[in-house]
Amino acid sequence: MKIIFFCGSAEPGKDGVGDYTRRFCGELIRKGHEVQILALCDYQVISFTAEHQVVEKTTVLVNRIPILTSNNQRFIWSQDVLNEFQPDWISLQFVPYSFNPKGLPFWLPSFLKKLKGNHKWHIMFHELWLGIDMESSFRHKCIGKLQQSIVKKTVYDTKPYFISTQNKLYQFFLQLHNIDADILPICGNIPVTTIKNESNEFTQFVLFGTIHPGAPFKDFVEDLITHSNRFKKPIKFIFIGKNGSELTTFTTLLESFNICHEVLGLQSENTISEVLINSDFGISTTPYFQTEKSGVYAAYKEHQINTISVSRKWTPTKGQYTIPQIIKYKKNNLNIIPTDVEAFNLDSLANQFINSISKI
Repeated sequence: MKIIFFCGSAEPGKDGVGDYTRRFCGELIRKGHEVQILALCDYQVISFTAEHQVVEKTTVLVNRIPILTSNNQRFIWSQDVLNEFQPDWISLQFVPYSFNPKGLPFWLPSFLKKLKGNHKWHIMFHELWLGIDMESSFRHKCIGKLQQSIVKKTVYDTKPYFISTQNKLYQFFLQLHNIDADILPICGNIPVTTIKNESNEFTQFVLFGTIHPGAPFKDFVEDLITHSNRFKKPIKFIFIGKNGSELTTFTTLLESFNICHEVLGLQSENTISEVLINSDFGISTTPYFQTEKSGVYAAYKEHQINTISVSRKWTPTKGQYTIPQIIKYKKNNLNIIPTDVEAFNLDSLANQFINSISKI
């Protein structure tokens, strides 16, 4: 089968959806399919490029169109790629901010509709629209209404044969607009490249990637200290990846409590994999009901460590549910007993995708 994936950017390590797409494509290629990527709005190139990127020893052809390209030229290059490749499927990896810095890609639906070929469409909704939580500002609700119209027009104009998203909440909100979507879990951006060191001297908490504002980290640490007798080993925190501006707040707090911690910053995939697999718990500051869309959570799950959601309040207006295998932290109610994490399998993900589109 010939499949081309549309995403926003494809610079390795610079775009979460781009990294996910590359890993996914690599697995499909290893299964014998012909697969390419077309990055429609790439921030890291200044001219159209067609390059080979390597992921887990597999080479993926990636076509990259600069973000500043006019839509007319963007269409010409995109159509040229399709004419040469002649895919059976186009898989749109949808995130509104991937295709417009303000999250309002009004141009996208008609652009996609004009593309010619014998392909069928698949859409993967990584994100929907702003304003689905009770805490949303009026401004976000207004932007969300516009994004909602773009989502619906994209579906209407492309008439996809298959639609998916990675969590039940988004599935529920799509269904409210008569858009049926299957659940397709996402893979993490960090492949498992090592095995666990059973002689770790700490109970290790890892925080990988961006720290989102508003997380009740102080409450969490105070509860950990209060219940430290639950752990057989001393507690240690490791921060790895690009944590962002909140990092200093977190490390200062740990220092005030004399809790052991390390800041490793940006590291190779091998180093990150080694840290993850040797951790006992992974901290997620993504709001609980959005955790499943997080590449960080996917990486934790793939490395079979328990995820604890320590996040700001974010309450869906509808469709709340309990997410299996994610521990939701509540103040004065520390319940972080380790459980067996269901092994994630990239092979199974690729098989699920291929089986779904093969039925059509």
